[in-house]
Amino acid sequence: MKVLAIESSGNVASVAIASEEKVLAEITTDSKKTHSQTLLPMIDEILRKSECTVADMDFIAISKGPGSFTGLRIGSATAKGMAFAAEKEIVEVGTLEAMAYGVSDTTSVICPLIDARNKNVFAGFYRVNEDGDLIEVEVQQALTIDETIEKINGFEKVVLLGDGVDANKEELKEKITTAYRFVPVHLNRQRAGMVAALGMRYYEMGKAMPSSEHAPTYLRKSQAERMREQ
Repeated sequence: MKVLAIESSGNVASVAIASEEKVLAEITTDSKKTHSQTLLPMIDEILRKSECTVADMDFIAISKGPGSFTGLRIGSATAKGMAFAAEKEIVEVGTLEAMAYGVSDTTSVICPLIDARNKNVFAGFYRVNEDGDLIEVEVQQALTIDETIEKINGFEKVVLLGDGVDANKEELKEKITTAYRFVPVHLNRQRAGMVAALGMRYYEMGKAMPSSEHAPTYLRKSQAERMREQ
């Protein structure tokens, strides 16, 4: 099995090619350039250096959100276009799930946080069962940082990661009363290798779909929609 994975839900742009045995290639950047500038050149580069094409893939895995509205739309449009042209299926992978899957060797509750600006985050809460599968402890939600801390304090031990941690680190340190730790820097952001690994498990579970059925998960309305309603 071989998969091309795309991650564009936040500031990080990341693409990977993986098989069941290993991540064959991965490119990850966290720069000020937009995903519309970086994503396609990165995909072209990783395919060229891996000496393969989209036609060689069994499917395309896409980080479906939550996250940046613009980033998710760019990633989704890219994945759908390539999948349609190459007649490949898509496997959707939740962004928070993929982040948690990257640090799944723990007995603690894994809490990935994506910064949603203005003291808000997209939060997920997961445990890992004996088979290494993620179990959702609480449904992923858009929360204020205070609401997130209240939930965190309800668990015995928590592992925290994501740019939502960095954006609110001092408040987290001050208000968390339960045992917690932050992941090391190399695990702290979204990566396409994580999307690929979890995507392969989902593919084996029969979760692939035609490209036309894929749509991002936003969890909340865009700022423009909220301002229009106000």
